[in-house]
Formats: sequence, C-alpha cells, structure tokens
Amino acid sequence: MTTPLQRPSRLPAARWRARVVLLLTLLAGLAAVLAAGPAAAAPTAPTAPTEPVAPVVPGVGGADGGVDISIGGGSASTSITLILAITVLSVAPSVLLLATSFTKIIVVLGITRNALGLPTSPPNQVLTGLALFLTLFVMGPVFGDINDVAVQPYMDGTMSVSQAYDAGVVPLREFLLGNTREDELKLMIGLSGEEAPADASAVSMTTLVPAFVLSELKSAFIIGLVIFIPFLVLDMLVSASLMSMGMMMVPPTIVSLPFKLLLFVVVDGWSLITTALVGSYGGG
Repeated sequence: MTTPLQRPSRLPAARWRARVVLLLTLLAGLAAVLAAGPAAAAPTAPTAPTEPVAPVVPGVGGADGGVDISIGGGSASTSITLILAITVLSVAPSVLLLATSFTKIIVVLGITRNALGLPTSPPNQVLTGLALFLTLFVMGPVFGDINDVAVQPYMDGTMSVSQAYDAGVVPLREFLLGNTREDELKLMIGLSGEEAPADASAVSMTTLVPAFVLSELKSAFIIGLVIFIPFLVLDMLVSASLMSMGMMMVPPTIVSLPFKLLLFVVVDGWSLITTALVGSYGGG
C-alpha cells in the first residue's frame, strides 16, 4: 500500500509520448519560420534617390501677401474646408433665429399660448415647428434670390466664396432693411460709434442684425398686446361675476378657460394670428 507522500518514479509512457510529439511540432514550426526569414527573401533592385524639394516659407504665397491655405495654388485643403464648414454650421442656427422672421413668430405664438391660460398646450415642439415652417414660408422669396445669385454660381464654379457672399447678402440686407424700424437702426448706429452712413444700404451687417432683432421684438410685443387684451377682459368679467355670486374660493382662470377657448375657436384665432404675422412682412 502506498502512502500520500509517495510519488511514482516515472511518468506513464503515454504522457511521455505526447510531450515528445509536442516538442517535435514546435521545432518544425521554428525551422519553417527561420527558413522564410529575410535571409531567404530574394534581393530587390535599389531605387534611385530623388531630388530634395526646396522648403516653402510659411505665410508667403497669397495674392495679398497673407497666408495661403491652398495646395499648390489650387483649391483649399480638405482640413481647412472642413473647419470652415463646421464654423458655418455652428453659426447657422443663430442666423436662422436672428436674421429671419423666426423671432417675431415664436414670440407671438408664445404670448398667444399664455393669453389662453395654457402653459403647456400646444407643446414647445409644436410651436417651434410651426414657427420654423412659417419662417420658411415668409423667407422663401429671399432664400430663392440667394440661391439664384450666390449659391448656384458658386456650385458651378463661376464665383469664389467671397464673391458668393457679397452677392448673397444683398437680398438678405434688403429684407432686413425693409423690416427694421428707423428708431432701432439709429439706436444701433449710435451705439456702434460709427459715423452715420449716407445710405441705409451701407450699414454693416453687425449693426443691422441687432437693429432688426430689436424691431422684431417690438412688433411682436405689439401684436401680443392686441391678442392679450380680449382674454384679459374676459378674465375680469368672469372674476367680477364670481365675486358677485360670492364664489370667492373658485379660481377665475378655471372658469374663464372654456370661454377663452370658445372665443378663440369662434373667431378662428390661429388663422387671424397667421395672417397678421405673414401680412406684417408684406404677404411673404
């Protein structure tokens, strides 16, 4: 009988054979790797040396003495084009909000919702989508002119970027000037510290856009005031009626809400508001 401390003197024969086969397989693989090494590769013919290229001084090569971002005098590099595209896309939402009719439309729609006493209906997504499509409707002729005089010539290669910008900003400037109040324009010119231009078309865009936004906000509040007054009168009538009946614990807003909705539906309020907004820009 063997004890736990005893060990067999030799491994079984089957285990020895497995180890020998594994060792032979490893030796065969190593020999194959060494045979396929660089020593066994066929020599290749040497290549002729190329002439060195003269270095280019940074910041030299532009037509006006500035930095040339083009490759070989041709089009701009892919990285520069990508940076410019990302910059334009980041500025595009601000241009949509401030240089179009979106500001006035969304403010008027928000005031209308508050006048009805419905803080969450219609939802913000619905009001924003309606304001966006009304903006596209109003700005359609302007966008069409910009596409005809700037975008398509630039896509065809007949205009450079600067020429396309100078041509495309003309219809937008005419729209901004046509819907900017003279008081706001004078205010922004005075705040800018610049000399008053002889012609309004010579006002810079950095001065014209804020003046346009202030004018749009003023017009939106005027339209909102006209919308708010009938609902305010209705709230006062309901409140006075409840007070006369001794129902002081009943909130007047709850009682007046059905009457507000009835009045808004009877007069077709959304059509009136849309007509007033689009008509303020000359019918789009």
